[in-house]
Amino acid sequence: MKFRYLLLWSLLLFQGVTLAWASVKEVPVDELQPTRAQRQSTLIILKVIDEYHYKKHSLDDEMSRAILNRYLDTLDPNKSFFLQDDIDRFNVISDRLDDDLKEARLNSAFSVFRVYRQRIDERVKHALQLLERDYDFTIDESYQFDRENSPWAADQAEMDELWRKKVKSDILSLKLKDKPLDEIRSTLRKRYQGIQRRTHQMDSDDIFQVFINSYTLSLEPHTSYMSPRVSENFDISMRLSLEGIGAVLKNENEYTVVQRTVVGGPAALSGQVNPGDRIIGVAQGVDGDMEDVIGWRLQDVVELIRGAKGTTVRLQLLPEEEGSAGRSKTVTLVRNQIRLEDQAAKKFVIDGLGNMGNIRIGVIDIPAFYRDFQGYSKGDKDFTSTTRDVRKLIRELEQEGVDGIVIDLRENGGGSLVEATELTGLFIPSGPVVQVKNASGDLDVETDPDPEQVYTGPLAVLVDRHSASASEIFAGAIQDYRRGIIIGEPTFGKGTVQTLVDLGRFVRYGEKNLGRLRLTMAQFFRVNGGSTQFKGVVPDIEYPSAVQSDDLGERSLDNSLPWAKIKPVNYQVEGLGSLEPYRRMHQLRIKDDPGFIYLSQLEAMRKEVKAQDTVSLLERDREIEWNQREERRKAEKNRFLMAIGRDPEPEDAAEDSHAEPIDDEDDPVSRIMLNEAAHILADYIGGNARAAMVN
Repeated sequence: MKFRYLLLWSLLLFQGVTLAWASVKEVPVDELQPTRAQRQSTLIILKVIDEYHYKKHSLDDEMSRAILNRYLDTLDPNKSFFLQDDIDRFNVISDRLDDDLKEARLNSAFSVFRVYRQRIDERVKHALQLLERDYDFTIDESYQFDRENSPWAADQAEMDELWRKKVKSDILSLKLKDKPLDEIRSTLRKRYQGIQRRTHQMDSDDIFQVFINSYTLSLEPHTSYMSPRVSENFDISMRLSLEGIGAVLKNENEYTVVQRTVVGGPAALSGQVNPGDRIIGVAQGVDGDMEDVIGWRLQDVVELIRGAKGTTVRLQLLPEEEGSAGRSKTVTLVRNQIRLEDQAAKKFVIDGLGNMGNIRIGVIDIPAFYRDFQGYSKGDKDFTSTTRDVRKLIRELEQEGVDGIVIDLRENGGGSLVEATELTGLFIPSGPVVQVKNASGDLDVETDPDPEQVYTGPLAVLVDRHSASASEIFAGAIQDYRRGIIIGEPTFGKGTVQTLVDLGRFVRYGEKNLGRLRLTMAQFFRVNGGSTQFKGVVPDIEYPSAVQSDDLGERSLDNSLPWAKIKPVNYQVEGLGSLEPYRRMHQLRIKDDPGFIYLSQLEAMRKEVKAQDTVSLLERDREIEWNQREERRKAEKNRFLMAIGRDPEPEDAAEDSHAEPIDDEDDPVSRIMLNEAAHILADYIGGNARAAMVN
């Protein structure tokens, strides 16, 4: 599934901030016209991108067609409103948007939006009429809920039929949750009217932001424009303490989807909110009414989840493995401040695993590459730092007599480049860590600043598909130096650098509050010359859960920069030796391992759900599908738990989850990959010991 919407919002949800759109009133259609400030912003954006963007491109007819397609895709991603006749009319401008942008002519984009608003009104009116019908759920028919790759509706009759099935499916989904018909109709009436209300609240700045991002995101996925209002709220949020649920969200079709959770935040600590989960309802307090948020704009969902520290919010989630028509669950979270110490690295020791003998493996879990820049700038000698913390943990593990160390970077989305560089320096004698190439082709080489090699013993780095950015810099350097064994799944593939550009700085006179541009201006390259971009870091020993899927990582994003290679720099390779014997030992060990069998089953179920784009409108079949999926999930989980001597999940587990969070150290699922990493490193240590005895 492509990421088709424009903004990613980090829901570290800030106390006291009220976004402007929460109180926006309906905008008259005749006010939906471009402004002088927007035309000025357009010219500045084009100039900045032309001079400073890392990717060189031509704003030509081909790009023009891509911009129009993205604009239509952003407005109507599921092809539920525009008709083919509309698309044919819009195609008249498909080859001239490039010229319009160069001349700051925005009228065509606003004309398209006015048609979109008209189609919204027509569809909502029709949907409200469809709600009053009685439906027969014994008729064997299906509804295609994902129409991304389908053609536009040919005419009004075809669109009416699509919406008949959509309304019927929406009613059935709520009916299967034992909702009475009056409540179902009330919920869906609010849902459909909400789409109309939020569209009518979009003003000139909103339309301009959507359109100009259709251009920026046609370049690559990390360059985007923030309107003055969005920029203002961004500033307010950055000035306040970070409080909320700790999640990064995106829009996908009608859903608000969890992209990742922030370590130390309530969502992550609950253990109940996972990447891929869809938020379909939000409620305030322990007993507030659940607000249906399907079809809401991302900004409005953010505002609803936002709240003060210590207050309760309930999220109704549709887990990724359930599909769009599956069973939901409710998770209760208490909003809280996310502190650096909650993200701090921690350690523990793995010993006593089968076939490891007396070998003890230390684990250092690094959730993020954090650094207290304010404390550093003030000269605080004890400022918070990933490298400082890990240095201390290494010494403690050595005092505990560990034979090797695993650095766990799973779910680590990155952070400070300085920390990634300095952390690498703890494990190598000295040398370059990463190359940074800017739009002009100039290269900066980030080098280990400290000649001391703090740890010289056996080392492994555990990564997964969510390890990104700074994590990839560290893992890539360790791999290039052959300083340690990289284990796990190919990483995310985020190898570009962004900066925020205030457009007002380019204006001498007049309006200076023009918003900001998040600009991709450089790319990371490993010391061997290869990029971390797109491909990520491919482990030396890959787990069977590793998948090269188009819906994961950087390769899932439209227009991602491709992998590239430049000249390597001089660096001293360590003597890690051949890893083939340990790869074979790993494959033999996990062949019948209940943990890896369970992970493979989870991946298979995820892929099945992702591949599904239709659901049955037969009530019996839909209910059977629900039950079978849930029974399969529980059966696989319980088979794994019982195989490792744990109690199975209780049959009567409550839907509303207040479960106590489980530490990764004690979570049996989290330990599957980690224990195997310890096994691999123990194999390596044992192999070296045997080789030393022979010599």
